[in-house]
Amino acid sequence: MEETDDDLPPDNPGRKRLPPLLRRAWYSLNQAFRRRIAYSGLTPDQFTILRQLNEAPVEGVTQRELSIRMSSDPNTIASLLDRMEKADLVERKPHETDRRAHRVQVLEKGRKLYVELRDIALSLQTNVLEILPDDRRAQFLTDLEVIADACLLAAKEAPQTTIIKKPSAE
Repeated sequence: MEETDDDLPPDNPGRKRLPPLLRRAWYSLNQAFRRRIAYSGLTPDQFTILRQLNEAPVEGVTQRELSIRMSSDPNTIASLLDRMEKADLVERKPHETDRRAHRVQVLEKGRKLYVELRDIALSLQTNVLEILPDDRRAQFLTDLEVIADACLLAAKEAPQTTIIKKPSAE
């Protein structure tokens, strides 16, 4: 009889664990996509921004909304947008009611590049998912979405801890 993960102690190195599996999947997919689109000068994160903006309302989204949609740090989004704005792919405009916010919109050059790279992204996704039987692909993506939502909830509910330094003996 073959040993399963359920038979192993939780800290056994041979047991399948969610964090390293998710990281390995994300990293490998990211690298595969990065190599396929390298000729364009875009990174996978910049492509994701273009995708989000192409799927957004025509008036665009705020940088904050973009960081939430991408599950990314606002500073990272700002840095990516700086480079994309210099490349004439996107533009930021002052928000119509919130003086602290900016709306981000995709420009024509960004829209065209997105369409070109979207075919590459879809082809890669198809190739990766072909490892699963046809009848399991949709359920796998649904299950992955449920896991992603559970991870987000866990992050929101996690208590913020601070490191308290003990006073040094003087």
